[in-house]
Amino acid sequence: MSGKTGGGAMETLTLDRLMEIMRECAGEEEGANAGGDIGDTEFAALGYDSLALLETAARIEREYQVRLGDETVTEAKTPGALLSLVNRTISEVV
Repeated sequence: MSGKTGGGAMETLTLDRLMEIMRECAGEEEGANAGGDIGDTEFAALGYDSLALLETAARIEREYQVRLGDETVTEAKTPGALLSLVNRTISEVV
């Protein structure tokens, strides 16, 4: 799945796609598929560390052609916060 649509506009990142990328980059973590709304669950509680977060950010940068600062990314403590950061960055590029 690509981050781009046919018209050249960038898609927004969804929570499902974010978690899929995290699983591909860092593996399946216990609790990562706990069900329910995990947008506000801290990455640490989901079993993801800062290295997994940075690997995920690098993958998002490639797929969505955006630049995310490492320091900014590691400040995102939840999937919802990272999602907001990425989508805000995508909207600034478009």
